[in-house]
Amino acid sequence: MTMTGDKRARLKQWLESGEARVHPLSFPQRELWETSATPVGDSANHICCLIHVRGLLTPRDCESAFQRVVERQEVLRLSFLPGKERPLQMVRSSADISLQFRDLSPSQAEPEALEELAESISSEPFDLVQGPLYRAVMLRRAPDDHVVVFAIHHAIADGWSLGVFVQDLFGAYMQGVMGITGSLPAVPLTYTDWAAAERAFWQPAELEPRAAFWRSNLAGSRRLWTPSLTPESLRRWVAEIPSELGAGVREAARRSGATLFSALLTGFQMTLAQWTGEDDIVVGTPVANRGKQTVRETMGYCSGVVPLRGQMDRERPFEDTLRAVHQTTVDAFSQAMPFAELVRALGESPAPGRHAVFDVRFALQNHPVPDVALPTLGARLRMRSTGTARFDLGCEITERSDAFEIAWLYRPQLFSEAEITDLNRMFQAALTNACRTPERRIAALMTAAE
Repeated sequence: MTMTGDKRARLKQWLESGEARVHPLSFPQRELWETSATPVGDSANHICCLIHVRGLLTPRDCESAFQRVVERQEVLRLSFLPGKERPLQMVRSSADISLQFRDLSPSQAEPEALEELAESISSEPFDLVQGPLYRAVMLRRAPDDHVVVFAIHHAIADGWSLGVFVQDLFGAYMQGVMGITGSLPAVPLTYTDWAAAERAFWQPAELEPRAAFWRSNLAGSRRLWTPSLTPESLRRWVAEIPSELGAGVREAARRSGATLFSALLTGFQMTLAQWTGEDDIVVGTPVANRGKQTVRETMGYCSGVVPLRGQMDRERPFEDTLRAVHQTTVDAFSQAMPFAELVRALGESPAPGRHAVFDVRFALQNHPVPDVALPTLGARLRMRSTGTARFDLGCEITERSDAFEIAWLYRPQLFSEAEITDLNRMFQAALTNACRTPERRIAALMTAAE
């Protein structure tokens, strides 16, 4: 991040007038600056979603609604300043909105063209110093049919934040339509107050016992492959787990007293062991980190990362393996700590093109995704996994009613689309066989999935 003379003068004016306040980085923000092999300013750190809106809208009402949300959520007024040791957050007391309107032609409204347009909007760079670190473009397909492309930098948002944004935006729009003046209710806890509480809690007495757990838990773990020194953005390939198989995975989890996440993770670890030939694999998984009710209405990057080590015993039955994976996962989650501090405790640092701890990301995206509707207006959020490129391979599973969407994220220098297609086939075959005969050994299930 660099600052021109004009920016310095503007910053000085903001600080002296009280228009802006500065705060230390939150722990999740430190993860981006300190442990990622991808520069913070890279577009790979942008998150994007599509909000499908049904109903007649006016630009004026939309702008008014956006302004209310910007006033409520301070991260939409947040940018970053260079600091002596690490950057600082700067929150302005007010800010203009970043909202554009575009009419689409029939060809542009087609799903594939719409996806390309969303990618183009999402990949435009943000000015980390000047801000804002989000943009919204309302695409009109018809007078009563709109798609809002909402892109935001990962440093100020996570997946949970997108659901909060939709709820706030819908509420603000209806407030304006009903003629209700004034602001939205204040959030119970602002993002910078949440970050301050986290810094106060994570003192050495809390960090060191957990650091000792991770030094022991990850001792001797190995990396899966040698990365490219000049990594490109991740590519995305999407598939679906059909509802029948999804129901089978849920039932397998129930029978073993495990969670849906643990059942999917067991199948994924088993598939990776077969695919790579390695039986000892570490994956990273995100955690919402929003256990307290006071932060559930707050937009911001609150989520953390937990490494999960899977050591596959091929002679063990799947049902026993699932129970073991579930217990390992519970233990790991109970020892979760800020990832930047975990990396420091391990004595690791990111190398060019390499994550500090793991090569593979596995996630079950089950945070609240609201669908809001009234007789004359409705909004539906669709998460669009853009894959922040801090790993080499990612498997992100999103619940879609009874079925699941799988977004495979991969580095094209390491894997071809044909290899990812085969990996997806193996994963679904492994889940199918495990659900049918959970008493069979892992080795037999692997052979059946080939």
